[in-house]
Amino acid sequence: MFEEELKIYHLFISHNGEGDEEYLTFIQKLIEAHDFEWEDHGVPGENSQEELNQQIEPADVVIILTGLYSKHHDLIQKQVNIAQKLGKPLVLIRPYGLEDVPGELEKIASGVVGWNRVCIVERIQESLEL
Repeated sequence: MFEEELKIYHLFISHNGEGDEEYLTFIQKLIEAHDFEWEDHGVPGENSQEELNQQIEPADVVIILTGLYSKHHDLIQKQVNIAQKLGKPLVLIRPYGLEDVPGELEKIASGVVGWNRVCIVERIQESLEL
């Protein structure tokens, strides 16, 4: 009997260059997701435009933690702009415990989800089918 190989999803998860709690909580959600193999191409730290470009380019999907957007607007907007330029689908994660996301991001996103790991995985998978 052959064991079916799982697809590895290549992600870029927005980050602020530090070990932000929202980022760490999101990573933990993905780790806990069964039958979902993923790799984060983002490298937290001070990233130049070129470094962000190199991190986002191999990603299948760009995950934007919208709670970071208000705190680190310029950096996250730079990540969004690169993703758009490269034609990457954007999946928005609502700020923890809230429903609203920035309207300008919602207009360009392939989907918006909360913090339910099943919904997160489904939205990532669906964003690649569009």
